[in-house]
Amino acid sequence: MDIKALDISAKLSVDASATEAASQDFGHIVKAVPKAVLHPSTPQGIAALIKLSYYYSSVRFGIAAKGQGHSLWIDVLNKTLEHGLAPVSWADYLYLTVGGTLSNAGISGQTFRYGPQISNVLEMDVITGKADLMTCSPMKNSELFYAVLRGLGQFGIVNWIRVIYSDFSSFTGDQELLISRNGRKDNNALDYLEGSLLMDQGSPDNWRFSFFQHLDHPRIISLITEHRIIYCLEVVKHYNDQTKNSVDKVMKQILQGLSYMPGFMFQKEAGYEEFLTRVRSGELKLESQGLWEVPHPWLNLFIPKSQILDFNDGVFRGIVLEQNITTGPVLVYPMNRQKWDKRMSAVIPDEEIFYTVGFLHSSGLNDWGAFEYQNKEIMRFCKKAGIMAKQYLPHYSTIDEWVHHFGSKRKIFQQRKLQFDPRMLLSPGQNIFNNN
Repeated sequence: MDIKALDISAKLSVDASATEAASQDFGHIVKAVPKAVLHPSTPQGIAALIKLSYYYSSVRFGIAAKGQGHSLWIDVLNKTLEHGLAPVSWADYLYLTVGGTLSNAGISGQTFRYGPQISNVLEMDVITGKADLMTCSPMKNSELFYAVLRGLGQFGIVNWIRVIYSDFSSFTGDQELLISRNGRKDNNALDYLEGSLLMDQGSPDNWRFSFFQHLDHPRIISLITEHRIIYCLEVVKHYNDQTKNSVDKVMKQILQGLSYMPGFMFQKEAGYEEFLTRVRSGELKLESQGLWEVPHPWLNLFIPKSQILDFNDGVFRGIVLEQNITTGPVLVYPMNRQKWDKRMSAVIPDEEIFYTVGFLHSSGLNDWGAFEYQNKEIMRFCKKAGIMAKQYLPHYSTIDEWVHHFGSKRKIFQQRKLQFDPRMLLSPGQNIFNNN
């Protein structure tokens, strides 16, 4: 069959400008140039391309989705806010596609309370590797619904607080205390919780967004100089006109009994949409300085609660301080396993509470190798120390690594692949099922 005879041929581009633009991801480390790029205007156009490869072996080819190509979360937010509503679970960055985060999980500071984004989906339309366009939900085509998810309220203002710790055990203990209050009826539950490391990188703020006032920078930097690493807990409580008179009292009750350092509590207010889009301003600033389109050798991990103190000793206070190359935020905050549906393809630690740790590095165009080396050192340490770390947004090069990653879910994941994409057409570049 001649591809030019298809209805989608006008949407298919083989120009170098199109293939080059789709050849590299956000990390600017992995590059794969496609033979052609499809610019579909309907789901049927995508299905037609898959059907061509599925039914005609003489022209069979792999098909991968392009990141940030369609339907961004910021559009969802803007549309729902027109009705005074909004989804409850978000990623930290809203200029990502809906399909992109749902294929990975979608996590942020709301995850401990509402679960990842994949736990808040009611229904989806999915195109399978057999070119079938199917509607699926927990009740309809449920096997496809759970396979796809992680297959690789009226709010006006937020009360936004950061507190600082020098002791990691107190830092994690307070985080776990706060997320344990989730679901209480006395309103002493937070809407957002994240933690991060502050190290000797100049300003206590980072590219993601600015929080601290400049007058507070010297004493925070002095604390970092003294302890080398300090830990910052960030919490948010939503409120509106009906609850604005009680929010300060509620926040005081929430913070009561926590073990942060006296005098190191910082507070500000922000609009709900301003808070959710906070990372975008940092991105635009870096773009204007020509510092955004650079390699991002990120490493994101899930660490069991029982091993997070060992991780701090061996990685944060061992490898990271020894290498002294960290540029960019390092996030660390807990989640509740009960907010994740075990039927989905997501792989998480087998403990009721586990931590996400994110090393969000940025590097120069030619020196990202040092960060990649540090990432590998971290993974080697976890393996040697018996820390059951699971990568979030994983990238592996061999089948054996993928088998270890999926663990007990490998069998069901493979069965679902054979059921919905038996010719292995979709996302071949991840090498989950072959080494090609």
